Amino acid sequence: MMAKYRNICFFGIGKAECLGMKKKIVGILAAIAMLCVSNCVGVEAAQDTTEERITINLASRILTFWRNGKKVTMYPIAVGKQETQTPIGDFSVIEMEVNPEWVDPKDTKKKVPSGEENPLGYRWIRFYGTYGIHGTNRPDSVGSYVSNGCIRLKEENVEELYELTDIGTPVEIDYERVVIERIPDGRIAYYIYPDGYNRQRLDVETVRKALAEFGVAALVSDADIRKKIEDSDGQPTFLSCAYRVEINDLWVSGMAVKVDNGIYIPVASISAVMKQPVASDWDAQTLSTAKGTVPGEWLNNVWYVRLEDVPKLYGVSGALDADGVVRLRTTLKESTRHQELLEKTAEDNKRRKA
Repeated sequence: MMAKYRNICFFGIGKAECLGMKKKIVGILAAIAMLCVSNCVGVEAAQDTTEERITINLASRILTFWRNGKKVTMYPIAVGKQETQTPIGDFSVIEMEVNPEWVDPKDTKKKVPSGEENPLGYRWIRFYGTYGIHGTNRPDSVGSYVSNGCIRLKEENVEELYELTDIGTPVEIDYERVVIERIPDGRIAYYIYPDGYNRQRLDVETVRKALAEFGVAALVSDADIRKKIEDSDGQPTFLSCAYRVEINDLWVSGMAVKVDNGIYIPVASISAVMKQPVASDWDAQTLSTAKGTVPGEWLNNVWYVRLEDVPKLYGVSGALDADGVVRLRTTLKESTRHQELLEKTAEDNKRRKA
């Protein structure tokens, strides 16, 4: 039994710590409502086995249970105080118990059996040393930095999680203030959470780099990002849809974005693959290659070309497919097609004469 080692989960919260708690919890619940219907871009599902894991973001105070790379459920949590921070790292479930006993960390002889007075609630999931995930007899504390290091859930949530979890289930804990998600309609949503542990300062450049990985950095101004950092309220900001781009079966580095009703692709990404330099005319707002000239779109220091104009500029054409990928292929030159028709006609004539 690990009950006597659970001193780190001692429950304590002062009146000052309660101030603003309801506001924090509302923000977290709003974030969960959005995140629950989305899946992280770039997470691959397990191939042959059922992969289950628990991830905990201390900055957002959200616990997520995953199966085969997809979110099964998410819960708001309480985590360690500034003085007794929850550890960060990769762990795994090493003990599970129903109706755990609580031991007073200040007096190990004082024990509280399972029941309404027990700060651990009715479920205990230990993942490292004396640290564990458990319920609480103070559900109002969930959503805050109040524990001595353990993860608290509301009782109904921890009981549900307990049924999903097994000994050995991976538990990954990190501290990420910037969270970026693709929601079901294809748009990108991003969140910035407060720096509860004062360990992750953010600036415009840092956030922009994170957005660039999802192809939407050009759609947000520096002023908007700066305001988002100042607020750090964990609320979603919705950006455009972003799509991977493939040219002749090769992925390009940049991503296409949806602006109004059109799809635009960064020209630098296409030029790198096609090895075709592009010239820009600032006055006319046009882009030119040896193949032709088309209108350009300048978005936050990046030139974009409309999907419909790509064939004129690069000699490749395509469309957005059902998988959310813009697939482009080289278009044969008119003269080449004409020559092929002439050769085919000549061959047909020879066969007829024979």
